[in-house]
Amino acid sequence: MSELLRGMHVVMDGPRQAPPVLLVHGSGACGGFWSPMVPALAARHHVIRVDLPGCGKSPHPPPSSPSYDVPAQAGQVAALLDDLGLRHVAVAGHSSGGYIATALAERRPDLVGSLALISAGPRPDALLRQPLILRALLAPPLGPILWARRSDAMIRKGIGATAVRPISLPDDVVADLRGITYPAMRTVLRANTAYIAERSLPARLAALRLPLLVIFGAADPRWDPSSAHLYDAVPDARIELLPGVGHLPMMEAPETTGELLLSFTATSRWRA
Repeated sequence: MSELLRGMHVVMDGPRQAPPVLLVHGSGACGGFWSPMVPALAARHHVIRVDLPGCGKSPHPPPSSPSYDVPAQAGQVAALLDDLGLRHVAVAGHSSGGYIATALAERRPDLVGSLALISAGPRPDALLRQPLILRALLAPPLGPILWARRSDAMIRKGIGATAVRPISLPDDVVADLRGITYPAMRTVLRANTAYIAERSLPARLAALRLPLLVIFGAADPRWDPSSAHLYDAVPDARIELLPGVGHLPMMEAPETTGELLLSFTATSRWRA
């Protein structure tokens, strides 16, 4: 089922009485990016996917709103979990969705039982030179012009440039991506950089002392794969590097990624 809650489009799968798993997408994406993993997860969990503000089917916040800042987005997710009456949820975030997940745990440790970060860059200096199509789409002066004229093929090419293995983007996911505006995307990227520049993700997570799973594609073209080992600074963190996988493990290797997440969520401190 899907509905609009707290200004976000939310999709829920699996039995309501099962342990909940919250899935948070990354920049310029939507909840549909998790779809290849959902059937396996929903067999054991109540799976909750959100479209963050201005993404997917979620409305855009007012231009003057701070809603694209990482802590503000985490606050909206916290309000959603409060409305659903959930605590100690297993939270998984892809890419900058890992920043939202981390900020959620910082703001409301009562809501998060464990964290799984997938392709989440730990600090700014781990960012690689981006694929050419992304540089063209995201940087002025061509960015605003190309963004407004994106075809479905260009959207697929842009997302595909972050992967190593072939991926398939359904038409409905491409339609959701089309709704993300250039100003919103630029604002989100600046907010994400500010969050990890203020304090690295490993430093934030070491202070939280939550069960942590880190999954990285060993061939990630966006973030230096070796930077995954910066998370070794987090006590008892489990780090998994997937050979031959790029920035989208849940789409490039959904079975492996899903199995890792399922084995990890079994340790979540969840209660109704």
